Amino acid sequence: MSIACYFIKKRSQSSAPISAHQMHNRSQNWQRNCNMSEITAKGSRQAGPGKEYKTTGVLAPWGEPAWFHALESPYYNDSHRRFQTYVRDFVDTHLLPYAQEWEAAGEAPLSARLKFAKSGLAFLDVPKEYRPKELMTVAGIAFDKLDVFHELILMDEMARMPSGVPLALAGASNVGAPPIFAAGTEEQKRRWLPGLFTWETSFCLAITEPTAGSDVSAIRAAAEKAPDGKHYVVNGRKKWVTGAPWATHMTTAVRMGEPGRSGISLLVVPLNSPGVTIRKIHNSGHNAGGSSWVVLEDVKVPADNLLGKENGAFPIIMRNFNKERFILTVDCNRQARICLSEALQHAHDRETFGKPLASNQIIRHKLAALAREVEGHWAWLEQIAYHVHIHGWQTKDVASRIALAKIQGGRIVEQAVRESQQIHGGIGYEKGVTMTEQISRDLRLKVIGGGSEEILSDLAWREEHKRASDRGAKL
Repeated sequence: MSIACYFIKKRSQSSAPISAHQMHNRSQNWQRNCNMSEITAKGSRQAGPGKEYKTTGVLAPWGEPAWFHALESPYYNDSHRRFQTYVRDFVDTHLLPYAQEWEAAGEAPLSARLKFAKSGLAFLDVPKEYRPKELMTVAGIAFDKLDVFHELILMDEMARMPSGVPLALAGASNVGAPPIFAAGTEEQKRRWLPGLFTWETSFCLAITEPTAGSDVSAIRAAAEKAPDGKHYVVNGRKKWVTGAPWATHMTTAVRMGEPGRSGISLLVVPLNSPGVTIRKIHNSGHNAGGSSWVVLEDVKVPADNLLGKENGAFPIIMRNFNKERFILTVDCNRQARICLSEALQHAHDRETFGKPLASNQIIRHKLAALAREVEGHWAWLEQIAYHVHIHGWQTKDVASRIALAKIQGGRIVEQAVRESQQIHGGIGYEKGVTMTEQISRDLRLKVIGGGSEEILSDLAWREEHKRASDRGAKL
């Protein structure tokens, strides 16, 4: 049962406090399907007096971003509400009921991946000239009318599932394919991008190595051009490659020149090539994400699979990070909100010493403090999204803000997991009872992936001082 649906249905059930055993039975099937009821409201966020709109979501306090039910917002219009309703319905109907099963299996089936691609929700970054004609509208909205706030809604809705599942459905290509948008030739784009929607092609991104994580410039995987100039020979090891088991191609950082960032190139490696070995890494969480080792031994890659120029890949790699980090940040916020929602509901349902947990001021304080953090962080994400909407993902001012927002999001979800499990007691630690427990295993990747807190803090410091110097500040 989805967390949101659980809240909506709960109000129609008995309000009597329940025992831990009853709470266990009610919660253990949270992952199963639930057809969300539509909620019709009047007089709020309307285009005109008396006009009705329909939305779906959690009615309990802080269960959804404020623009859903509570506060007016300048960022969203009717197309965003229509889009959110479409995404929520698709996730609740086709994905959420099976998400825990896919997480346990370590992948989503091809049928689910194809259904997601055909929904129009996958690969919103792919330019329209490479998209199928039938996907030129999404939820009745013209593709070229979709903006960053539609993407923000999609990121938020997909984060309602175990974090490995969105990666299995399309997320690996969402980080592996953008370098093709940025640096690929027209021939390369037409060769690879249309196949994303049929899964004839799918991508993963291979940057990290056993000895090169945050320091991208230290990669050692090497590519040498053959004497005939028709192909490169690649040797090296890549680690933490998301989605490698089902990808057809791997966008791969390799060294072709001198040490440091100026000697790095990007090659698109076909993963069915002789000499490629893929071995899954078994992590605490994100099981469906397919994180893998990839070993390359004398792998021949066609020369026309080079993205951009030789030794010119470092800026291409860096431009991927802003959006990747923002997605992780949104994921942190929604999953912190889920922990808050589960804990709040349990505090109302669970009776101890003859009264509900929520009657204790210390419990109410925990939840209100967490709500303050989640709501404030979401407002920051909306502000960043608006800046990106106006100036794009590569503006100089946005990298440091996204870095700090990711740090803050990681800390909030860590605190949310702790407080939710404290309020749940023993069942908060039991697999399959709460989403909080799953998040407790997934959160480490959110905090470290895309750049650790330590790396991002320093990045924000340096970037903000550069911007301050440009403005004439004397420090």
